[in-house]
Amino acid sequence: MLADMSFPSELPPSAGIGLKADHYSQVIRSVSASTHDPDTGDFFSPGWVEVHPQNYFSAGGPPHRWLAAISERLPLSFHSVGLSLGSAQGHDREELDQLASLCDRYAPAQVSDHLSWSGSANNRYPDLLPVPYTEEALRHFVGQVSIVQDRLKRRILIENPSRYLAFAGDEMDETEFLHRLCQGAGCGILFDINNIEVTATNLKLDPYALVDAIDPALVGEIHLAGHAREEHEQGPLLIDDHGSQISDLTWALFARFIRRAGRRPTLIEWDTNIPEYEVLVAEARTAETLMREQDILSDASMADAVA
Repeated sequence: MLADMSFPSELPPSAGIGLKADHYSQVIRSVSASTHDPDTGDFFSPGWVEVHPQNYFSAGGPPHRWLAAISERLPLSFHSVGLSLGSAQGHDREELDQLASLCDRYAPAQVSDHLSWSGSANNRYPDLLPVPYTEEALRHFVGQVSIVQDRLKRRILIENPSRYLAFAGDEMDETEFLHRLCQGAGCGILFDINNIEVTATNLKLDPYALVDAIDPALVGEIHLAGHAREEHEQGPLLIDDHGSQISDLTWALFARFIRRAGRRPTLIEWDTNIPEYEVLVAEARTAETLMREQDILSDASMADAVA
């Protein structure tokens, strides 16, 4: 099926930010004039922006005027939160139709959704709920992703989840599930490294081993975000709320991954307690600095190999 698809241009391998209404005008100004970094003397503006397409399912109005203006200046990524691919009855057909129309309207460089479900036959939930890692669930998810890709005529990415529990009946680990999903459906991975820290802490796993297990060839985009932390007698509980600065461990895991994988489109994701625009830019600049350092190390390694 994918052999017949036309693939859009990919996102640039640089740092982007999640676009919020609070920052519409500042994004346009920063792209026009760039933002000065007093420490390095460099100018910086995000290389791309990402939106939740469900926020733009209306026919028009100010959000579309802003998004149209920004899309003329920066590549767009659509990060869907509503397809509910893991639901037993299948994806939300109305959501998919609206997403397809929005893709036709804006031609985003990338589209993604989640390894999750959000509804049943009678209810819709404002959450990304976990799926069991079983052969049956894998077959179901491969089929659902394939339907979406056929409808959108493009490859999509699926994001690894934040987990707070593991199913007793799991038949494989998360990495095997994701890799086999990509093999079966022809999709890629949106690698959320904050989710790795959340999952590893909550389930008492090794975050470095989880990062090392992911095949970089399947990763089309990276997400970096913050989380909330609760202390309990049984140990800490991390909540993936996207409402704070990126943790030191998530930064370390990101540096570790790109050391192996090289540059990737990397998003600063902040969905609650929206900060000042300068805070987002500072986080994006840190991501860009880490990727630039990796470029230098890679160039040096190649030079040593040639010598």
